[in-house]
Amino acid sequence: MALRRVAIDTWRENVAYLHRDCAVYRAEGFQALSKIEVRANGRRILATVNVVDDPAIVGCQELGLSEDAFAQLGVDNGHTVSVAQAEPPESMGALFRKIASERLTREDFGAIVRDIADHRYSKIELTAFVVACHRSELDREEVFFLTDAMVASGRRLDWHEPLVVDKHCIGGIPGNRTTMLVVPIVAAHGMLCPKTSSRAITSPAGTADTMEVLAKVELPLAQLADIVREHRGCLAWGGTAHLSPADDVLISVERPLSIDSAGQMVASILSKKVAAGATHLVLDIPIGPTAKVRSMPDAQRLRRLFEYVARRMGLSLDVVITDGRQPVGNGVGPVLEARDVMRVLQNDPRAPDDLRQKALRLAGRLIECDPDVRGGDGYAIARDILDSGRALARMNAIIAAQGSTGFDHNHPALGALTLDVVAPASGVVAGIDNYQIARVARLAGAPKVPGAGVDLMHKLGDTVAAGDLLYRVHASYPADLEFARHACERDSGYRLGTADEVPRVFVEF
Repeated sequence: MALRRVAIDTWRENVAYLHRDCAVYRAEGFQALSKIEVRANGRRILATVNVVDDPAIVGCQELGLSEDAFAQLGVDNGHTVSVAQAEPPESMGALFRKIASERLTREDFGAIVRDIADHRYSKIELTAFVVACHRSELDREEVFFLTDAMVASGRRLDWHEPLVVDKHCIGGIPGNRTTMLVVPIVAAHGMLCPKTSSRAITSPAGTADTMEVLAKVELPLAQLADIVREHRGCLAWGGTAHLSPADDVLISVERPLSIDSAGQMVASILSKKVAAGATHLVLDIPIGPTAKVRSMPDAQRLRRLFEYVARRMGLSLDVVITDGRQPVGNGVGPVLEARDVMRVLQNDPRAPDDLRQKALRLAGRLIECDPDVRGGDGYAIARDILDSGRALARMNAIIAAQGSTGFDHNHPALGALTLDVVAPASGVVAGIDNYQIARVARLAGAPKVPGAGVDLMHKLGDTVAAGDLLYRVHASYPADLEFARHACERDSGYRLGTADEVPRVFVEF
């Protein structure tokens, strides 16, 4: 059959398109949602069949492939391909045992993850695995088995240095762009910090989305390695590195289902860090009423699980429990967050102090991984690096090496359409809903529209009068602004009350 590229993004799933009148489709085993094997030039992929009635999409003598599948096969449009029924994944037995709530072995998880990484699982089978692991919670040994299998499914980097540091947050807090401050600080101290980050899936911005406002983030691995060796750090998108590829596939079903179980979270984060070559990791677990982790007992349970798996993987881990009661920084959205980061680096008086202080604390903890630094001295060293301008110089060098966009934090390219959300009455800001603020920013267009988002004017404990501006929504398209407006009218995300109603949180900083 002749290959045809079908310009549909099926998000981490290989999909093949056959015309209903095609002779192959009428054969047993080629009906809708069945899996087929496609071969060309010595390569093969597995794909799920979708049926087409419009010959303008796929003709009777053609096989269509979605964007992901076409890229994996690596041949040109019109190339001849062979099609056959796909054999069931070898790990199906292990999957069925997990669905039945049985405990799986190391070999079971290895087989499942290999099949996932090879795209042998359909979205239905992936969903079954994710739900089964969530319903019958993985024990800590199973989490280690899953993590180890995910590392083995892709490339593992080796920087040939005894100390390679990284910092990660479990997420759920809008803004919180501390990574873009920690990397230049610790790199300026001389520590190796090759930071490969993800793009946002359900949040208004990921580190890669925000860094892309400043510089290119989709770079070949060889170029990234050169940048890291010269500047001791980078801030890039991790998709080109092929690190723990099974995790990327699993995320494609976890996020739409809003499933983020502890075991899968630990395996996802630690597999990426180990595969990236990190030897030391500082992990940020925020707690608060609308954070992913709501209480200190829950945070401590999660901490112990992270520490157990990290120890088994040979990774030195420092878990820090932080304040997750509200967004960190003023901006929520790629351009707004990039503005905040550059203002902190430039010691601008307009810089958000909460973002500055949190980044310094986290950078200080990483610096204390240096055997030449005495415990407790890290914060002061990090502050000196930031205040002296050395962090800014290192960030500018990394930006130039990756390919600067010429971003100016004094004149950020924000969405021209705005919506002001004001206080309905006088009082004290007693609550800010992280989820709702993130939702408003996404409805406004972030992260797909970099200049969209939410610019916060008040934080917890602030006293406001009726009519005071709580935050400003930026959008580039009228429809996006209307979506955000309706969400704000239903729930602004702010709760006004008295100073006594401001939630307390016990953190380690």
